[in-house]
Amino acid sequence: MSIFMDTSVLEDLGLTHGEMKVYITLSELGSSVAGPIIEKTGLQNSVVHRALNSLIAKGLIAFLIEGRGKIYQISNPRNFLDYLEEKKRKFEEIIPELERRKKEAKEKKEAVTFMGKKGLNQMYTQLINSGGKEYNTFGGGKNVTYDVMGEIWWRNFHIKRIAKKIRSRQIFDETLRNYGEELNKLSYTKIRFLPKEFEQLTETIIIGDCVGIAIFTENPYGVVITDKTVVEGYKKQFELIWKLTKQ
Repeated sequence: MSIFMDTSVLEDLGLTHGEMKVYITLSELGSSVAGPIIEKTGLQNSVVHRALNSLIAKGLIAFLIEGRGKIYQISNPRNFLDYLEEKKRKFEEIIPELERRKKEAKEKKEAVTFMGKKGLNQMYTQLINSGGKEYNTFGGGKNVTYDVMGEIWWRNFHIKRIAKKIRSRQIFDETLRNYGEELNKLSYTKIRFLPKEFEQLTETIIIGDCVGIAIFTENPYGVVITDKTVVEGYKKQFELIWKLTKQ
């Protein structure tokens, strides 16, 4: 095999390793029956014949029958361009379907439920790992959100959020004033407050293309909704409430 040719180019063009070795060997032999090709490539008989048949189908080699055997030779190397054009044409045919699937995947809509404290831990972790750049929440309160998960858990959670450089705007009620003011000292964090009557059993989280709703009942659980239309609705609701808050 020639040492002056970058044969890996042939693999980049879509040939298998076996096809590449057979093609290059045949180019060096000029024309040949299968035997010398098998000997020179060191490939098994079946591999060589499979490669020969495949290369014929691609128009990259030709053969003529002499006696009872076939004599092979490479076709005009420029036939590779026709081969590549055909591959390009076939790929272009499926582009609309690939684009449709990509759009459907991007606009995927789903709702996933998380049960118990461990489930909520998983839910909040999933939300800050969703790729969103801002973490917005409203609802909850000291007697529900804060006490159910515990102070240490919440502090660790925000350490993880800040490490990811995810900015937050959060709306607490006055029952969480002391905790909220401590959080406000941290980077990437803004906490505002509403009267204590705003305390509730649920916390709504909006981040990226997701909305999370945590329900802090005796057996807490949560739901993450991935739906752009729903997310936009909750974003508007958050912004309206944010305007009513005070620092």
